[in-house]
Amino acid sequence: EGRNIRTFEKLTGVELILDEETPELITISCFDPVRREIAKIALDKLIKDGRIQPAKIEEKVKEAEKEIEEKIKEAGEGALLELGIIGIDPNLTKLLGRLKFRSSFGQNVLVHSLEVAHLAEILASEVGADPKVAKIAGLFHDIGKAVDHQIEGSHVQIGMRILEKFGIDQKIISAMKSHHGEFPPENIEAVIVQIADQISGARPG
Repeated sequence: EGRNIRTFEKLTGVELILDEETPELITISCFDPVRREIAKIALDKLIKDGRIQPAKIEEKVKEAEKEIEEKIKEAGEGALLELGIIGIDPNLTKLLGRLKFRSSFGQNVLVHSLEVAHLAEILASEVGADPKVAKIAGLFHDIGKAVDHQIEGSHVQIGMRILEKFGIDQKIISAMKSHHGEFPPENIEAVIVQIADQISGARPG
């Protein structure tokens, strides 16, 4: 029913695409991966419930938003716990958690960020650089991808602004901003993060 589709799209911020030739298939279209996930969960709940009408749509969307908010928080806190990083602002932790729902070049961005952090820490330890700076820069090197669908600029530029906003040490920002060659490396940790990013991105599997 058109009214229900419009209500769902308005509440979730996605577009539903239906094809008469494949009535059993619904395509969810949205640039924001978190909104897509909310819509997917809400739609699944509505189909299982069977009572699809505006009040029920609103109820299921709110339930889905609450579930995703909790998953984002858990994902961000889990990543920091795995790496033994403390003292990160809760709002920056949530941005990190959003990467759980983002993929890039076939990789989950949060998993990739954790890999880069681990690799950067190991490499820094081997060559006498600062393992903590390399690790944190590795973890946050793609943080701009959490919101690059909403804000203009490359994910590196967006990431720099985010980290500056949350008071992250300038040495860490310098170490993360060179991983795509947009900025020349200013310290050895920047070279290490770039190498760790390439290893994680290019390794088979």
